[in-house]
Amino acid sequence: MNEHLGNNTLGVVTAPGTVCIKRVLPGPVERVWAYLTESDKRRKWLARGPISSFVGGDVELTFHHSELSQDPVPEEYKKYEGHTNKGKVTRYDPPHILSYTWPDGPNEPSEVTFELAALGTDTQLTITHTRLASRNSMVSVAAGWHVHLAVLIAHMEGRQVKDFWENHSRIEPEYQQLIGN
Repeated sequence: MNEHLGNNTLGVVTAPGTVCIKRVLPGPVERVWAYLTESDKRRKWLARGPISSFVGGDVELTFHHSELSQDPVPEEYKKYEGHTNKGKVTRYDPPHILSYTWPDGPNEPSEVTFELAALGTDTQLTITHTRLASRNSMVSVAAGWHVHLAVLIAHMEGRQVKDFWENHSRIEPEYQQLIGN
């Protein structure tokens, strides 16, 4: 079996309003970078849309979770189908660092940073999401990244994802407990 299958440890809280998740992804840094920056690849695990290749440029991510898995979208999440996040690129250092702002409700935007490092023939991906305004935002973001990264790993290994929402409903309570009050 593939060594990336057990690659699903919980993220950690590294500072107030900050969650960090690390994963080992199959393939070289350049391959993973393409899955972060190219819309046609990113839509297979997160969201489609353009990301500018310069600091200050626009980011537009449109989410279609119904395309990520074979299980149906739960009623409570259907309102997010087709939702678009708009942000700005804050760091762009190919193929190692990408950061951009992320809407956080009526609050100031949070920021997500992707850091890539070679790990033999694989890539260490570190996602750090900062400036999250509330515990609920931290839980939502951590569970979301956790499940989306599982989709990315499965896709990169050529496996189908059948249970995105089942995984989400299983992992969200773990993050609620981890993040606490």
